[in-house]
Amino acid sequence: MRHALLLACLLAACGTATAQLRLPGLPGPNLLPGQPGLGPLDTLRRPVDRLVERVDLPDLRALRLDQATALLRRHPDVLEADPRGAPAVRGEILAWNPAPAALDAARAAGLAPVRDTAADGAGDIGRIVVLRVPAGAATDALLERLRTLDPDGHYDFNHLYFGSGGGTAGEHPSAPASAAAAPAAGAGALRVGLVDSGVAPDHRALRAAAVRPWGCAGRVLPDAHGTAVAALLVGDDERFRGAAPGATLYAADIYCGADATGGSAERIAGALGWLARERVGVINLSLVGPPNAVLERIVAALVARGHLLVAAVGNDGPAAPPLYPASYPGVVGVTGVDRDGRPLPEAARGPQVRFAAPGKDMVSAAPGQPPYRSVRGTSYAAPLVAGLLAPALPAPAPAAARAAVDALARTAAGAGTRPDDVLGHGIVGARLRVDAARLR
Repeated sequence: MRHALLLACLLAACGTATAQLRLPGLPGPNLLPGQPGLGPLDTLRRPVDRLVERVDLPDLRALRLDQATALLRRHPDVLEADPRGAPAVRGEILAWNPAPAALDAARAAGLAPVRDTAADGAGDIGRIVVLRVPAGAATDALLERLRTLDPDGHYDFNHLYFGSGGGTAGEHPSAPASAAAAPAAGAGALRVGLVDSGVAPDHRALRAAAVRPWGCAGRVLPDAHGTAVAALLVGDDERFRGAAPGATLYAADIYCGADATGGSAERIAGALGWLARERVGVINLSLVGPPNAVLERIVAALVARGHLLVAAVGNDGPAAPPLYPASYPGVVGVTGVDRDGRPLPEAARGPQVRFAAPGKDMVSAAPGQPPYRSVRGTSYAAPLVAGLLAPALPAPAPAAARAAVDALARTAAGAGTRPDDVLGHGIVGARLRVDAARLR
């Protein structure tokens, strides 16, 4: 715990965005050299980098768990823990494609359907019904009762997923949705999807891209994490370029500022349903959380349709249990490496790792001033892989999706003859790493 507190203090002091540690209240981006009105960026290794590489790696998982515990304490009225301690929306159970008899049984058990994605045109990726637990009842007990009554059904908590590592949700003012929806001049037919926090569509790195927003009742609520990931996907700004510059970005905001229930499994499923209806072939999810039976079914439905879901494997350390959605079958899990191709010590390992990409010694876009900041973590490696895959899969198609992954694997470097648990097929996108020196 002492290491975790020290790391939190150093993160706050250095302004480093370390994705999926989810430390709240981090200050703004690092300053970059050579930009008008910006101060110098220390070119020496930051103290936080040295600490992360020294700290006992189980403590890295404890950082995320400590943050989840703090979140539960701050919002006990709307959040609760599942039996494993993972945060979820209080008193809600998700049901995937429930039969009429199953819903009747749920009502008989005192559960009330309160939301139904069928009304949103979810289509053939599956219907989700949100069931409200009656006051005074235990969510886990009713969940087990439902599973007993309908053993062939799929039910789970409405779990929360985390990914906004740098900047505070809701820190930046909202803008009209129309400001983000207008096509940029020269935007091409290439498309890629993003499920994350809000994107700043007027950032100079994103002006060449058309950003199509979803979520938050039409509001645009830029966030540091979503903006950084978006720029690594489609950014283009003189000496900064993402993996698919100028592409149209279908950006789903599942956090909507400071909403305590942002990033829920229900919202992720809704965003994936929208991207499926728009037939976006490649979708980036730099999010991590627990396994969820309902979200697993939604992911499986998209994979079966030929979408490529690219997800960060997480920063809980090499011995940590698998995180999701990266560990679901068919998802392209991505880890991070430094400028020398060495795996990040905090990155997860296991069969879910399909590729490695730059995740350290790099910068990306940030809302407000200064416009760029240092970033670190598997969150920032995943969009590089998604952007590299996007040109080969403009629309979902199972055979083309497999061919796209195979083709990218043939370009990978650093792995053996077979995928391993550290680098997967190997390192891709090394040329896409933008360090501070390039912006001088």
